[in-house]
Amino acid sequence: MSFDVPDDLRYLESHEWVRTDDGTARVGITDFAQDELGDVVFVELPNEGDEVAAGDEFGVVESIKAVSDVYAPVSGTVTAVNEALFDQPELVNEDPFGEGWMLDVELADESELDDLLGAEAYRDQTE
Repeated sequence: MSFDVPDDLRYLESHEWVRTDDGTARVGITDFAQDELGDVVFVELPNEGDEVAAGDEFGVVESIKAVSDVYAPVSGTVTAVNEALFDQPELVNEDPFGEGWMLDVELADESELDDLLGAEAYRDQTE
């Protein structure tokens, strides 16, 4: 089975994605991750203003199959949380790279992006 892996994003081996724009990183979980989890029924996210550190857990995704931690691909301050997920956690399944985004982080160190996987490397990992 092949999964959507947009070329313009960076990825963490634990299946989170990052889209950067002017010093901010938008973070979510990949198409592969949402498929592996099955129907998402609950999402726990940090609060705006919280600090996250690259590689550390920042939240939890609960599905009908499992409860999984989600990890911050980059370090920084949370500037926005997708509050729609609290009422509609299924957005993670329906549109993981769009309406199912999880949080925005003001980057503390843009060089951390260099440590993330490109689309081709992430595709190789999930095949």
